[in-house]
Amino acid sequence: MSTPRPFFDAHLHIIDPRFPLIPNEGYLPEEFTVERYRRRVDALGVVGGAVASGSFQGFDQDYLLHALKELGPGFVGVTQIPYDTPDARVVELAERGVRAVRFNLRRGGSAGLEHLDALARRVHEVAGMHTELYVDARDLDEIASTVAALPSVSVDHLGLHAEGLPTLLRLVERGTRVKATGFGRVDLDPFETMRAVLEVDPTVLMVGTDLPSTRARRPFADTDLELVAEAAGEHLDAVLHDNAAAFYRF
Repeated sequence: MSTPRPFFDAHLHIIDPRFPLIPNEGYLPEEFTVERYRRRVDALGVVGGAVASGSFQGFDQDYLLHALKELGPGFVGVTQIPYDTPDARVVELAERGVRAVRFNLRRGGSAGLEHLDALARRVHEVAGMHTELYVDARDLDEIASTVAALPSVSVDHLGLHAEGLPTLLRLVERGTRVKATGFGRVDLDPFETMRAVLEVDPTVLMVGTDLPSTRARRPFADTDLELVAEAAGEHLDAVLHDNAAAFYRF
């Protein structure tokens, strides 16, 4: 068996019941510890990754910092913080491996849309953090001017819906990054969407497992990476590793 290419898993979740979990619309995820994650991706060539906070983890930082310590070098955090989090706390989180603030506009659990511009700019200014959006791309049109003007931003799960792709591609032209993640939860053709993004800017597309694929219609499968390889072609090393490594300052 050939050695897999280095893979920076740009989107994963760790669910540790030792830390608080908040029901979201009555939903609580099953346990998915660091140990289970490592076993699941053992054959995939993972050399690092970004642990993203979910709606069911709210503003808790303890689980995330513990997970980063367990995962070790190469892994960074994407957290959710209240809009009025003091600058000193933002800097502290950055020093402990947190690279981004997530706005979960689809499920909640994060700061609200009304705080997007101010908070995204502040965390970037004081700690170099970027912003990540879990949003249906059909809703991007209303906030496109705000998103395009942010200093550094990405959109999860290919924007979720094919009808939002034209707006997403306009934002890609302005430097917005895109995560090729969650193929089992999107309403679009992942291959065609990845190709469309790459045609605009091959440096913005990043791949993640989205494990453990909470609430997705189907979980991540290793064959999803084969689809990525087919779509990425000559850009595969960048899409699997280099683009995300640069974005997360790995």
